[in-house]
Amino acid sequence: MEQMSVIGEDSVSSMHDRVQSLKEQHIQIDAKLRQEEARPLPDSLTIATLKRQKLAIKDEIAQLSDG
Repeated sequence: MEQMSVIGEDSVSSMHDRVQSLKEQHIQIDAKLRQEEARPLPDSLTIATLKRQKLAIKDEIAQLSDG
C-alpha cells in the first residue's frame, strides 16, 4: 500500500516538472514571437509556426492541469 502512494507522488512530481518545463518553453516561444513581430519585415510563416507551437503547449498544460 505504501508503494502505491510513493508511485503516485512520483507521478505528481513528474507531471509538475513537465508543466513547469512547458511553461518555460511557452515563455521562450513568446519571446521569439515578439522578436519576430518587431522586425521590419516579419516572416508570416515563422509567426504562424510559433503561434501554433504556443497553442500546442498551452493545450498540453491545460490537459495536464485538468487531469
